[in-house]
Amino acid sequence: MLQIAAEIMKDQTKAYLAYAFICIIWGTTYLAIRLAVLHYPPYLMAGTRQLLSGAILIAVALMINRQVDLSKKNIIQQSIIGFLLITMGNGLVTWAEQYIQSGVAALICSTMPISAVLINVVSGKEKMNLRVILGMLMGFAGVALIFHDSLSQHPSGDQQMFVIGIIALFVATFSWALGSLFNKRNANAKNSVFNAGLQIVIGGAIMLFISPFVDNYDHLVLWHDEGFLAFIYLVIFGSVLAYAAYMYALKVLPVGFVTSYAYINPLVAVLLGSWMLKEPLNEFTVIAFIMIILGIFIVRSGYKKQNALLAATELKDN
Repeated sequence: MLQIAAEIMKDQTKAYLAYAFICIIWGTTYLAIRLAVLHYPPYLMAGTRQLLSGAILIAVALMINRQVDLSKKNIIQQSIIGFLLITMGNGLVTWAEQYIQSGVAALICSTMPISAVLINVVSGKEKMNLRVILGMLMGFAGVALIFHDSLSQHPSGDQQMFVIGIIALFVATFSWALGSLFNKRNANAKNSVFNAGLQIVIGGAIMLFISPFVDNYDHLVLWHDEGFLAFIYLVIFGSVLAYAAYMYALKVLPVGFVTSYAYINPLVAVLLGSWMLKEPLNEFTVIAFIMIILGIFIVRSGYKKQNALLAATELKDN
């Protein structure tokens, strides 16, 4: 019994480290995506990025463990997850950043944990307590404070495309939440790294299929220092390492807690902008940071309380 408890604690420690990793890395990808789409068509860039990233993950998975599930059921499940997370989630965010500032994109994507909660509640799979709800609302309020004046500014002069980009981002966040929950409920433990790679490859392949219908290739230049470096960063850190960490964190920790990384991502984007682009760091950012961290803490404590109540109820029934 003690050995089992020790293994569980070890897995949870690794999962929390994976969670911290995606909080930081995915916070930097908004800037990297923005730099990349300035030079490359969005779906072509994102599809190539994900296809290459997925191939790397699959190769690593096969080197570690050659036992894979190639059943029709598993391939269909991974295809659905890949479409929701990669094609819709990542693809729409990449496309929208042609017209939306990276900070505003991060703000909208921060609503994803709320989408996950709403999906869970509507489907009856999970009961929320007041503490979890308050934590999520506080985290979102912190993100909103960081970008309190950003919604009135946008990089494109086309107001209509700006609005469409906003809508695309909301669709992307809902799709990512839905894909995360579907992955949690249909987890296949046989080779989770291989499955993650399969999801990315399928999602990327669909984006490449879509690319000729939505991308503009008129001024495409394959080699550009800034765009290429952003692309490589997105492949290695944004996809291969961070996606694997996300899948592991989802496997061990509650979905509502793991998806709360979206509250921290915009803060990372602000700090990165202050360091690299010399953007001002004011008192609003400091207050927002406190609110976000406090919100994450409340969400975590809320899930602990909920799990404790469920355990007590099951013990009483037995």
